[in-house]
Amino acid sequence: MSRWKELPDSQDQRVRQFVVQLRRLKDRSGLSVATIATRTGYGRSSWERYLNGRSLPSAAAVEALARTCGTDAARLLALREVAEAAWGASRDTGEPPRGADDADDADNAGGTDDSGGTGGVWVRRLPWVAMAVSSLATALLMLGLFALLRPWSGGAGDDAKADPYRPYTGEPHPEYGEFDYRPDKAYDCAVRRDEDGRLYAGYSRTRTEMIERTSTRWSVVEAQCLLRHHGEAPGVADGAFGNATERAVKRLQDAGHIAVDGKVGPDTWKVLRT
Repeated sequence: MSRWKELPDSQDQRVRQFVVQLRRLKDRSGLSVATIATRTGYGRSSWERYLNGRSLPSAAAVEALARTCGTDAARLLALREVAEAAWGASRDTGEPPRGADDADDADNAGGTDDSGGTGGVWVRRLPWVAMAVSSLATALLMLGLFALLRPWSGGAGDDAKADPYRPYTGEPHPEYGEFDYRPDKAYDCAVRRDEDGRLYAGYSRTRTEMIERTSTRWSVVEAQCLLRHHGEAPGVADGAFGNATERAVKRLQDAGHIAVDGKVGPDTWKVLRT
């Protein structure tokens, strides 16, 4: 197992969760970063940034990694959607989301690396060095502020520090505990009508909680199971509210003659529970 650098505490938990899954996939494959770069067509320095949480890979890069490691990309892409939406809150730890950058393109085209090469490559890289120094200074300042303010703790105390990679997951399930999103985990959907006449799948009993794209929690699993029960395919019932789930919600809302916004609130829960 690779020894990874610890991700900064100031980074958004949803971004951290995505990076951890990338690392686990890379470790399980047994491939080196250099081999992954060669097989995916994205530069080694890009993958080092992706795997250290400094830059968000494009959807195409994630698909290339999944193919290289012999796994299905769908659930990893769903987790990337969650991380992408949260990326704006994590810019102090990396760059805006993008694919392979100009520096990597130069590496791939010229056959040089950061340890040497022609003078022309070094001239092209000088602006990046200045940008990197500036970004590092900003990141250190922001890390200090986050360490003092701790805006992510939300009053969770020591429990919030027990697992630094845990995203916000809503209320814990009375039997299953805290929700832990895993891209290789799908939940069974056994929908039943309860004594109150409403439909339940066993993962949440909420009728008012607001969930939308990028949400990851038990109530998302519940909504996905109920959507499937109503004939609207949300994709895999994995607890990650991605594009497929949003489209299914909109179809249900349209059929139920309620506001079509792709979000699940009281009105949509009412249709789902009926």
